[in-house]
Amino acid sequence: MKVKKLETIKFDIIVDCFLKSFENYYIKVPTDKSYYKNRWKIAKVDYALSYGMFDGEKLVGFIINAVDNRKGEKIAFNTGTGVLPEYRGKRIIKTIYDFAIPDLKINGVTKCSLEVIIENTKAIKSYQSIGFEICKTFNCFNGKININSYEKIELKKVDYSIFDWENLPNQKSYSWDFKSEVIKNGDYEYYQIIKNDFIESYFVINTKNEYLAQFEILKYSDRCFHRLFQGIRDVSSSIKIINVDSKLSKKIEFINSIELSNTINQYEMEMNIQTEANTV
Repeated sequence: MKVKKLETIKFDIIVDCFLKSFENYYIKVPTDKSYYKNRWKIAKVDYALSYGMFDGEKLVGFIINAVDNRKGEKIAFNTGTGVLPEYRGKRIIKTIYDFAIPDLKINGVTKCSLEVIIENTKAIKSYQSIGFEICKTFNCFNGKININSYEKIELKKVDYSIFDWENLPNQKSYSWDFKSEVIKNGDYEYYQIIKNDFIESYFVINTKNEYLAQFEILKYSDRCFHRLFQGIRDVSSSIKIINVDSKLSKKIEFINSIELSNTINQYEMEMNIQTEANTV
């Protein structure tokens, strides 16, 4: 078997391997190929810095990296890792990273990151053996917004460019797919909640898939979260909240109070390849 870059591999071959690798996974993954073409494009997947394990001409395992410059670092975010069921137990992901890390480093990447479901202990141990460390814990939720709030609010739809993203709260707490650099390329709508002529809060949502990408309080006051989620409910009664940093206790507490279902929890893991590359 041999590791190769994915830049010359047909998209359908990559997705077919992806879907077979994620059969019977902890969560049901979408099966529409166009979903992945769009999602990976928005996330800035670089197939020239993504890698696969091949048994002859057959793709049997892969690491799909989105690559971007963030705060002075060039980061490779592993947006999808998988191995076909019949090839598991052969340390394929470790072998791919052995090949990938020196290549990523040559191409200026300073850090690798990924997300992994907490229950997937085998994967976590594998990543730790490579050099990844847990840096965040994320909680995921979905369901109908269950609040009894009918205050008079001003809900204002705005454009991405109106936000001062550098100074909005908790931007470092968002995961790769929901940071401003990614959502600006997606099919998102942007809203502000106005109270007493002041922008009290905002949220970013994709009404087609119900993903609530960002939501923040800009000025705390009594029932501010109720007004925020009243505005969200007016746009979409059902929502999916992916990867809320568990350290944001006020957010988690309110989400739990409106009886959204906690679907899965994930770790974000990072590895500084400027130091770790020499040990892999």
